[in-house]
Amino acid sequence: MTGLDIESLRPLDFFGFYLPPILLWMLVVLVPFVVLRWGLGRIGFYAFVWHRPLFDAALFVVFLGILVFSGGTRWLW
Repeated sequence: MTGLDIESLRPLDFFGFYLPPILLWMLVVLVPFVVLRWGLGRIGFYAFVWHRPLFDAALFVVFLGILVFSGGTRWLW
């Protein structure tokens, strides 16, 4: 069973603003995504990629999917 249950999908109350959990997941994924993107640029991997923005978007979605299906937001609080 995945960590995606009804409790992990409830909105987060942030100083009176209700935020969807996907926003928090995206902020968490942004850090490893930027580090990996920088590393791939340093080793010259992007010379073999046909469409860099499309590849970066797909990489971000893959990281986001891994985070969402690995445990949701339960580990954040």
